[in-house]
Amino acid sequence: GSEQRLALLRHMTRAGEAGMSIGALGEAVGISGANLTHHLKILTHAGLIKQSKHGRSVICAAADYATFKRLNDFLLAECCADVEGHDHE
Repeated sequence: GSEQRLALLRHMTRAGEAGMSIGALGEAVGISGANLTHHLKILTHAGLIKQSKHGRSVICAAADYATFKRLNDFLLAECCADVEGHDHE
């Protein structure tokens, strides 16, 4: 958990399926250059974001909602599973 990666995910999630350009995303979060590229690469490899090219130079990043839902479902199913008397429902 990096605070910067969490901020990136938060902004991409709020942007919806259309996503944001990488430049706008970096500006919104206050990250640029190699740092931004590094964090986006990690998030992409983790399957939490997807990137697509629009035109020649604008690359958009969008939250991968299917992966978010699977992760959320897993976390909720496993939450407190080892706590005696805990009911998942």
